Amino acid sequence: MVDPISDMLVRIKNATAARQDQTVIPFSKMKLAIAGVLQRAGYIGEIERKNKKHKKSEHEYLLVTLKYNEGESAITGIRMISRQSRRMYLATDEIKAVRSGQGMSIISTSKGVMSSHDARKARIGGEVICEIW
Repeated sequence: MVDPISDMLVRIKNATAARQDQTVIPFSKMKLAIAGVLQRAGYIGEIERKNKKHKKSEHEYLLVTLKYNEGESAITGIRMISRQSRRMYLATDEIKAVRSGQGMSIISTSKGVMSSHDARKARIGGEVICEIW
């Protein structure tokens, strides 16, 4: 796996396209923080941190419950902005609305991972991870 964050977002996107109730994502603190932002914004349901024993090793993973409204996924689309080869940083006044305010960006700031709405309120810029709508 080259980029774990993009892998997480692709897993969520594919699970919603296949109408699955839940998806499994390998654990990291960054992924947990991103999932927390998505949960607070109402794009996903519950997040559970679990352990799985495989032979003699133990692996942590996140079990993410996906959210649907009347059969339609709460997530219409996800687009990666920062990649390993090209990091995108924005100052506070450069943070724009996503899809005319219908979506949001997830931004990694010095105060932690937060939505674009929260970053604008806190007047903090940072690395734009992705856009979701």
